[in-house]
Amino acid sequence: MSNVKLYDTTLRDGAQAEDVAFLVEDKLRIVEKLDTLGIHYIEGGWPGSNPKDTEFFRDVKRIHLKNSKMVAFGSTRKANLKVSEDLNIKALLDAGTKAVTIVGKSWDLHVTDALGISLKRNLELIYDSVAYLKDKGREVFYDAEHFFDGYKANPEYTLKTLEAAKRGGVDCIVLCDTNGGTM
Repeated sequence: MSNVKLYDTTLRDGAQAEDVAFLVEDKLRIVEKLDTLGIHYIEGGWPGSNPKDTEFFRDVKRIHLKNSKMVAFGSTRKANLKVSEDLNIKALLDAGTKAVTIVGKSWDLHVTDALGISLKRNLELIYDSVAYLKDKGREVFYDAEHFFDGYKANPEYTLKTLEAAKRGGVDCIVLCDTNGGTM
């Protein structure tokens, strides 16, 4: 392996810990420190999901990053909307980051039970979301949610979700151990 990049999720995933609630000012200071450390990618949060993250993405544009790229996090488009009409996808673009991470369902159980859609339809959501964001000039990470749980249950389908992201032009695929028990 000749090229390793560091991707920090402190500002989104770290903020989900008990008794952790970053102020926007806290998040901006953390960004400056992570940039100084040379972290390649800093996931800033989920734009459009709450006023604090929306404010953060507006304010972080004032920081001149020397080493890092800011990343906006969001989900694949909604099944009942065109990708160009999805407010989550629009919020990702409005965040103004050069890179985005799209989380999608890779476990067939979550596709049918949580989303209530067909497995084929989920593959379309993944492909459409990645391809649209690539067309808009973004570097795209695909976060395969519950990848290892999904792979245990239905390896063929779980790999198809990765192929859908690949066909869409994804730059990097993240195999997420969402429950944290696989590794």
